[in-house]
Amino acid sequence: MGGDGKVFTLAEVSQHSSSQDCWIVIDGKVYDVTKFLDDHPGGDEVILTSTGKDATDDFEDVGHSSTAKAMLDEYYVGDIDTATVPVKAKFVPPTSKTVEDKSSDFVIKLLQFLVPLLILGLAFGIRYYTKTKTPSS
Repeated sequence: MGGDGKVFTLAEVSQHSSSQDCWIVIDGKVYDVTKFLDDHPGGDEVILTSTGKDATDDFEDVGHSSTAKAMLDEYYVGDIDTATVPVKAKFVPPTSKTVEDKSSDFVIKLLQFLVPLLILGLAFGIRYYTKTKTPSS
């Protein structure tokens, strides 16, 4: 490991975001991956898009091998000051419908069932009434 316990702010790390000077943050550690950019199998652009932020999710989502994770050690330059990294918004699932919404859904479904039956019943009633009522001669 090349780092000597130095702690960097996210603003300091963000200043190293070019192909000539590229630092990334993964799992609270800062890595200078400038020398690795040309060797990265996914190309340098993949890494460059992860600069200036916590790249942990980007790194983990790809599913890097244990060998790739071990390679990080040679690029280690220090740790990130976690107070300078923005807190990620937690996903909050949508709330369930309220009782009023559920009751109005029930009324709508009931009407969707009953109105066609009412129309059909009315049509048969009119037809029956007109056939049974014949003119008296």
